[in-house]
Amino acid sequence: MTRDAAIEAATGLLDDGTLLEVLARRVAFRTASQDPESGPHLLAYLRDEIAPDLERMGFACAIHPNPDPRGGPFLIGRRVEDPALPTLLTYGHGDTVPGLDEGWDEGLSPWVLTRRGDRLYGRGIVDNKGQFTANLAALDAVRRLRGRLGFNVIVLLETSEEVGSPGIDAFCRAHRAALAADVLIASDGPRLVPEVPTLTLGTRGAVNFDLRVRYREGGHHSGNWGGLLANPGVRLAHALASIIDRDGRVLVRDLLPEAIPENVRRALAGCRVDGGADGPAIDDWWGEPGLSAAEKVFGWNTFEILAFSTGRPAAPVNAVPPEAFARCQIRYTVDRPVESFLPALRRHLDAAGFHDVTVERVAGGAEWAPTRMDPEGPWPVLVAESIRRSTGQAPMIVPNAGGSLPNDSFAVTLGLPTIYIPHSYSGCSQHAPNEHALLPLMREGLAIAAGLFWDLGETAWPG
Repeated sequence: MTRDAAIEAATGLLDDGTLLEVLARRVAFRTASQDPESGPHLLAYLRDEIAPDLERMGFACAIHPNPDPRGGPFLIGRRVEDPALPTLLTYGHGDTVPGLDEGWDEGLSPWVLTRRGDRLYGRGIVDNKGQFTANLAALDAVRRLRGRLGFNVIVLLETSEEVGSPGIDAFCRAHRAALAADVLIASDGPRLVPEVPTLTLGTRGAVNFDLRVRYREGGHHSGNWGGLLANPGVRLAHALASIIDRDGRVLVRDLLPEAIPENVRRALAGCRVDGGADGPAIDDWWGEPGLSAAEKVFGWNTFEILAFSTGRPAAPVNAVPPEAFARCQIRYTVDRPVESFLPALRRHLDAAGFHDVTVERVAGGAEWAPTRMDPEGPWPVLVAESIRRSTGQAPMIVPNAGGSLPNDSFAVTLGLPTIYIPHSYSGCSQHAPNEHALLPLMREGLAIAAGLFWDLGETAWPG
């Protein structure tokens, strides 16, 4: 019974096909939460697939309704070896984005696990069924080999992450006692670069809002009225150009951090951003001048225009349009409160003479708050050393991911240190046709998880 034996047992589940059988069953559940007909599939995934597997591992499972009618059910699995032992909370989501069946390569289906070389195709294979399943498999390998884990485990699985995790914070508040733990360790998202492990300690927040200029009812002939009627598309374009310049520098400085904290800057100095062969090339000239690529996406705030329309884009007509609309988004770190953004935009627009531009926060959208841990703190150091022992490489440590997750429910509501260890890469086509896992990364992910779970059973946890 050694650490190396635990890693071998976990990776052997991939080598002998056992894990692939489990993944094939899970991919086959059509758990696309954006589909209004997905409810029975989401419940069946928890009840018929996940709960029996956890119960075999010694977990007591309960499926709970979502307190928000927009969201699907939750599962809590609890394995308590000794109430005096420390407790690990791990998290995953069983829902996926829609299959987009028609866009997959010939011979591939989103709901059928298919192996081609070192790629494993299927909807959810990285986001998030495959990563979550790999962690459970590694946990079980340690349990079977040692006969115990040496700590308690709580599993929280939700089914609404792809629609913004409605209800998760209220659920965590209502079930605070059942979810009480010492740390959250989970896997979601991609590595920064495929060949180097990554630790992510939090997330940026996201807020969506609409800028709109509306002058009148209906369009008016551009030959008769052009030059006489103000064009809302032109006005809104200039308003947007006053917020962000042509090279992506945000001009409204109240939307940005005053500075990147030094401990964050030190951590990001060791991080590279590279989507791999299938990822887009980075536009080095875009964004805040003087920042590295890692600092731009992990240490700074960004302003994005997600959609812009005026007139009839699909079928233009010779008319001055009545209105123009832009859906915008700010991705932000913990360094600025979200409540300050829209008032800052309103002040800027008024000062610039754009009183006709309205600013309205999008209601009911996904708005996860930002979180960040000290990258030099005891938990990141402990986990990073475990990963180094398992892989021979020191991981890149990211204080917060560029994207968003409902991590505020764990870090703020439950008050936990939070660590994510992704087993995927940014070229995996998650949310697109041909979503796939790289088998070498999955195998290394199993080794990392097994090594870490072994270490947690033998190490004093940070207080």
